[in-house]
Amino acid sequence: MELRRWLPSYLALAAIWGTSFLFIKVGVRELHPLWLTFGRVAAGVLILLVVLAVTRDRLPRDLRLWGHLMVVALLGVVLPFTLFGYGEQRVSSVLAGIWNAATPLVALPLAVLLFRTERMSARKAAGIGVGFAGVLVVLGVWRGLGGAQFTGQLMCFGAAMCYAVAIPYQKKFIAGRAGSGVSMAAAQLIAALAQLTLVAPLLAGAPPNPADLSGQVLLCVLALGSLGTGIAFVLNFRVVRMAGVSTSTSVTYLMPVVATVVGVLVLGEHLHWNQPVGALIVLIGVAVSQGLLRPPRR
Repeated sequence: MELRRWLPSYLALAAIWGTSFLFIKVGVRELHPLWLTFGRVAAGVLILLVVLAVTRDRLPRDLRLWGHLMVVALLGVVLPFTLFGYGEQRVSSVLAGIWNAATPLVALPLAVLLFRTERMSARKAAGIGVGFAGVLVVLGVWRGLGGAQFTGQLMCFGAAMCYAVAIPYQKKFIAGRAGSGVSMAAAQLIAALAQLTLVAPLLAGAPPNPADLSGQVLLCVLALGSLGTGIAFVLNFRVVRMAGVSTSTSVTYLMPVVATVVGVLVLGEHLHWNQPVGALIVLIGVAVSQGLLRPPRR
C-alpha cells in the first residue's frame, strides 16, 4: 500500500494521542479525574454513534460479546483514563506520556503467561529485561522512592498495565468476532459510560456544573472525547486497514515524543535527565521485544 495513503492518518493519530496528555493535565485542574473520564467517554460515544449512523453500521447484539466488552471497557478505558488523570495531578504530562510507552512492554509477558496469545523467546525476554531497566531509570530509584511524584508515576504505570491487560484480553476474546472496528469501539465506550455513570457519583460526588468550568477545561474535555477517544479510533482503523496492525501499533513510539514537545512548549514543563534517557531505554526494549531491532547476521 502506498505510503502517502496512510501516512497522514498515522501522523495525525500520533499527534492526537500524544497531545491527549496535555489535555488531561489541564482538565484535572478543575475536574475530578473520574468526571474528566466521564466527559471524555461521553463525547467519544457521540462521535462514534454519528459514524455508525453515517456508515449504516450497527452495534453488536451478542450478549456474551457484550460481557467481554464490559471487561475491556473497564481495563482499557475506565481505569487507565482515570489513573492517568490522578497521575497527572502529581506529575507532568510529559512524564505521563513517557509511561504510556511502557504498555507494549507489560503486555507481552501477560500475553505469554496469562492469556497464552504469544510465545516467549530469548529475544522477547531480552527486550523485556532492557525495558524494565529503563523503567527503573525513569523512576530514578537511586534517589529513593516516595513522595507525590513517585505516587503519580506509579498511577501512570498502573494505567499502562491496565492497557497491557486489556490488549491481550481483547485479542483472545473479542478479535475476530463479527462486527466492524467502529461498532466494537462504540460498544466498548458505551459499556465504559455505563460503568462511569454508576461509579463516578459514588467516588467523585455530584457531577460538576459545566457553567462553573473555564472555557479552557471544557475545550480540553471536548478535545479528549471527540479527537482522542472518537476520531482517533477511526484514524487507527484506517491505518490498520491500509498498512497493517504492526504499523498501527508502532504509533506508540511517536506518542511520547509528541507529549514531550507539547508539554515543554505549551505548559513549560521540565524533565530530569533520567526521564528521557529511561524513556529511550524503554522504547529500545519494546523495539527488541517486538522484533524491530535485531542483531546483524554473521
